[in-house]
Amino acid sequence: MFVLDSHCDTPSMLLEGIDIGKRQERTQFDFVRAKEGGVDGIFFSVYTPASLEGRDAVNHALKLLSECYLAVSRNAGVAAFAFSPADAFRNRDRGLISVFLGMENGSPIGNDLSLLRLYYRFGIRYLTLCHSENNGLCDSCSSAGEKWGGLSPFGMEVIAECGRLGILTDCSHASDKAFYDMIDCSVLPVVATHSSCRALCNHPRNMTDSMIRLLAEKGGVVQINFYPCFLDGGFADSAFSSLNAEFDKWQEAYRNEPGNIEYRDRYFSIMRRLRDYPAPSFERVVDHIVHAAYVAGPEHVGTGSDFDGIPVAPEGLRDISMYPALADGLARRGFDGKEIEGILGGNFLRVLGLARQAGQV
Repeated sequence: MFVLDSHCDTPSMLLEGIDIGKRQERTQFDFVRAKEGGVDGIFFSVYTPASLEGRDAVNHALKLLSECYLAVSRNAGVAAFAFSPADAFRNRDRGLISVFLGMENGSPIGNDLSLLRLYYRFGIRYLTLCHSENNGLCDSCSSAGEKWGGLSPFGMEVIAECGRLGILTDCSHASDKAFYDMIDCSVLPVVATHSSCRALCNHPRNMTDSMIRLLAEKGGVVQINFYPCFLDGGFADSAFSSLNAEFDKWQEAYRNEPGNIEYRDRYFSIMRRLRDYPAPSFERVVDHIVHAAYVAGPEHVGTGSDFDGIPVAPEGLRDISMYPALADGLARRGFDGKEIEGILGGNFLRVLGLARQAGQV
């Protein structure tokens, strides 16, 4: 079994000076705990906030890429980059954790396809078109209104170029209309790298059954997100929402002014409170996997935790070391060994391999 998590926001934590070669208290991922959890591969998300555009977005993405390369080089005896499934299996044979790269939010592309080609050369293997706001590629599910009514004309060009390069397009964060446009436009399977099921939690970040079914018909996979807000509609009560708003406020303030001691202390304090905040059990993640497998078939489901991009994770699945709980939970629900192997990594690797074969670069 090759265990792969398709979405982890650790690169943003690297900007805070975190050493992921050592066990950390403030993160949900480090290489020590990944080893303990039997995780063979992780997609690091090169995430650009929706507030950044133009040169600022490009600079931010390049800085994150630089931090990723620095972190892997500093842990050369533990981890190595993988740009294809074959790379990942070779790394595992050498006892190394594979680090893949995905880009979350297409703003760093601007309106220049040559930048997309550059990011491919740096190792980007999937593109999440947008984040919390509409951008130049598509509408976001989180925006108050529509800008394009789905994909923009340039967004369609980007998807075509992704198909030529062999980059998977990710519908997580995109509006429903943008999702259907992606299905129509993409020559490759479309993936949802960190989304859950709307039938179990009515949140716009989640996918309807019809979307999950169509994604599967296209050959794609839905990777279930671990964030309790996307797992259980009753989780985000007023107490959590208030604390989470404070977390977002002080995290942004600290990242903008890392030398400010007051900002650091407030941010770290709230982070510690949220780390052990009462949350649904990891069995709720299994519920979403079971539902998606029922709708689309187990060969079209996987896991994309969103670790280090979420302030709180499920009980029993608080960090990357706890991945074995998922395997146990899936076995108790009746999945056989081959199905569990697919859900915990094989399914996403299969689709990644298809993109690799289709790419002309």
